Amino acid sequence: MVFTSPVFLFLFLPTVLAAVWISPRRFRLVVVLVASLFFYTWGEKGYVAVLALSIVANYALGRWIESLRGRPAVRLALLTAVMLNLSALMFFKYTTLFVDSLQTLGAKFGYCLAVPTVSIHLPIGISFFTFEAISYLVDVRRGTISATRNPIKLGVFLTLFPHLVAGPIVRYSDLAHSLNHHELDLGQAAQGVRRFIIGLSKKLLLANTVGRTADLIFAQAPDLLQPSAVVLAALCYSLQIYFDFSGYSDMAIGLGRMLGFQLNENFRYPYFASSITDFWRRWHISLSSWFRDYVYIPLGGNRLGPFRTALNLLVVFSLCGLWHGASWSFLIWGWHHGVFLIAERWLRQLPVRPQLAQAWAIAGRLYVLTVVMIGWLFFRADNLTHALDLLQAATQWNTDIGHSAMDYLNRELIIVLGVGCGASLPITPALKAYRSKLGRLGAVAEGGVLFILAFLCWIAVVGGTYDPFIYFRF
Repeated sequence: MVFTSPVFLFLFLPTVLAAVWISPRRFRLVVVLVASLFFYTWGEKGYVAVLALSIVANYALGRWIESLRGRPAVRLALLTAVMLNLSALMFFKYTTLFVDSLQTLGAKFGYCLAVPTVSIHLPIGISFFTFEAISYLVDVRRGTISATRNPIKLGVFLTLFPHLVAGPIVRYSDLAHSLNHHELDLGQAAQGVRRFIIGLSKKLLLANTVGRTADLIFAQAPDLLQPSAVVLAALCYSLQIYFDFSGYSDMAIGLGRMLGFQLNENFRYPYFASSITDFWRRWHISLSSWFRDYVYIPLGGNRLGPFRTALNLLVVFSLCGLWHGASWSFLIWGWHHGVFLIAERWLRQLPVRPQLAQAWAIAGRLYVLTVVMIGWLFFRADNLTHALDLLQAATQWNTDIGHSAMDYLNRELIIVLGVGCGASLPITPALKAYRSKLGRLGAVAEGGVLFILAFLCWIAVVGGTYDPFIYFRF
């Protein structure tokens, strides 16, 4: 069940909201847990058992780790707990990659390995709820939170349907207050509805439109594409993945507020970043902060010298790439970002003349967009060979053979590209300030805009067929 489906919008969501708001306070978390498990079961059927087992196991593991806190055995307990969570993730997500790599390696050395081809279903959201469970266990070990005595609270933390299948990645401390003192607020709920409509609009009106064009171009053989078509594909996919994922995060945050939970922001205009380092402070904030706090800093961070810092960054972005998908193209995407982060740490020490600061800032933003868009080619391509072929096609500016960008441009796409590029910049604060200056007229205008967006989304939901959520497969 996806947030943009008629079943979710017109049946599941109204029913759950009504049930939560009319339920006595002591039963609300139970209602949310049951609704979240039903939400997951709708799409994953029997694989909900994996999620249920994660709740039961991590409840027991958290209590076990807390009972050993302050004793030497707690380290072994935490290691065991983390490995149990990772083993499930690795089995479902990486077994196929391991077997395929083993067969390829054997073939290179002239061996035909009798390893059966495997195809294992990847439960939706397992990457997200596994990382959330690990953060809970580590925080219990560190003493920053106490292991909950109430399995219902842990169940809601891991399964809360707004963030269950595609984030943002939450930590137990983020929801602790809401879990312990669950309150419903009409003002917050109204803000949640506003945020949900904005996220829905990002997804249905922007991401889906540019996504269709991106898919058309990526489906072509690279040798049939002119450089302008590859650039258009990279631009369309850059906007698609941003508005798809940030739109989902907006909807998750909005739904959370309707249900009485505060989820953290996950994006802050990443395409306005001045460096790749800045980009990762703005893109998928919940994931980058998770890797920072639970991998990078424990490895030593930047405290052990430049070489060790570079190694730590490569480890983190190797894991970041593999977290997104079990393929070499995702690993290359991670290395791509990691190498530029390392280079930026070294270049940051060079002096910049004050008179060149403004030009440097503009050049920095163009550099970020170029690096990120090249990285998205590896992220979106079918495989590593496909990505390399696309990069080669993008350099063939002396040919007019194949499809150009003009073959894919139309009035709707041009409008959406213009709106999308503008909406990816930090114009919202200025619009909010202008709305406040207008007073009641501004509130009426905002309501009218939200109504129009909701109406356009309703048309898209009823008549639409193209509706993938990119991060559902991670």
